[in-house]
Amino acid sequence: MKKALFAALFISANTTMKAQDSIPLYPDGPPGALVAHNVETHEKHGTDIFVTKVSQPTLTAFLPPPGKGNGTAVIICPGGGYHGLSISKEGEWVAKELNKLGVAAFVLKYRLPDERIMKDISIGPLQDAQTAISIVRRRAKEWNIDVNKVGIMGFSAGGHLASTAATHFNRPVIQNKEAVQLRPDFLILLYPVISFSDSLAHMGSRTNLLGKDAPATLRDLYSNELQVTPQTPPTLLVHAGDDEVVKVGNSIRFYEALNKNGVPAELVVYPKGGHGFGLNNTTTTDSWMERCRDWMKSNGWLQ
Repeated sequence: MKKALFAALFISANTTMKAQDSIPLYPDGPPGALVAHNVETHEKHGTDIFVTKVSQPTLTAFLPPPGKGNGTAVIICPGGGYHGLSISKEGEWVAKELNKLGVAAFVLKYRLPDERIMKDISIGPLQDAQTAISIVRRRAKEWNIDVNKVGIMGFSAGGHLASTAATHFNRPVIQNKEAVQLRPDFLILLYPVISFSDSLAHMGSRTNLLGKDAPATLRDLYSNELQVTPQTPPTLLVHAGDDEVVKVGNSIRFYEALNKNGVPAELVVYPKGGHGFGLNNTTTTDSWMERCRDWMKSNGWLQ
C-alpha cells in the first residue's frame, strides 16, 4: 500500500514538473548575442516577481491536466516597459487560469533590449517571440496542441511584442529552416503598447526598444497600428479608459486598423482600472478573463 501511494505521489510530482518545464529558447546561445555575463535579477514587488536583465530567454510550459486539454495554446508575453517582466502577475498566474479552460499556456521570458548583450536591440524580443511560436508548433504533438490553434497574448509592453509578432510574421528575424508558420492564430492584448507615435507612445518602451534617437522610419515600423493587414489574426483588446501609463488610444487605434482591414476584433474598455491590473481590475465586478473565455469559445478555440 505504501509503495503504491509513493508511486502515485511520484507520478503526480513528475507530471507537475513536466507541466512547468522551462525550455531554453536557444540551447546554443541567442542569435545576434554579444559575449556578456548573465546578470538576470528577480525582484519581489508585493506578490509579484519582476525580472530584469534577461539575456537567456526561456519558455515555461503550463499544461492542462491529462485529458483536459482542447488543443489550444497561448504564448504569454508579460509586460514591464521593455525594462523588466512582471513574470507572476502577467505570466504565471494568467497561465494557470488558461489551464482551467483547457488551454496549454507558455510564459515567454524574453530578452530585454540591451546593447551589451545583443547586436540589434530592436529585434531581440521579436526573435524570441517568433522562436517561441516555432517551438510550440514544432512540439505540438508532444503537448497535444493543434498547430492551427496557437495564439499569443501580451500585457503592456508585452502587448507590443505580441502585436509585433502578429503583424510582422511575414518578416522573419530568425532562421526558420523548417518553414514553420510564424503567424499566431489569434491575439489577446491587455492594456497594450501599440503605437510609437509621439502622441500615443509609452516613451519608456519606445526608447528601450529602439533607442533614444530612433528615426521616424523605425518608429513607424514598430507602430503596429500601421502594420495591420487583412491577414492579421483575430484580436481581443482590453484596456482601462483612465490608464495614465499607456493611453487607451493605443487599443482604440489598433481596433480601428483591424476593423478597417476586415479583421474580426473585440474591444473592451473599462471606465477605470488604471494600468497593470493583471487578472483583476478591482474597480469592476466584470471579469476580462470570463470575456476572454467567451470570445475564445465563440471563435472555436475552446472546442
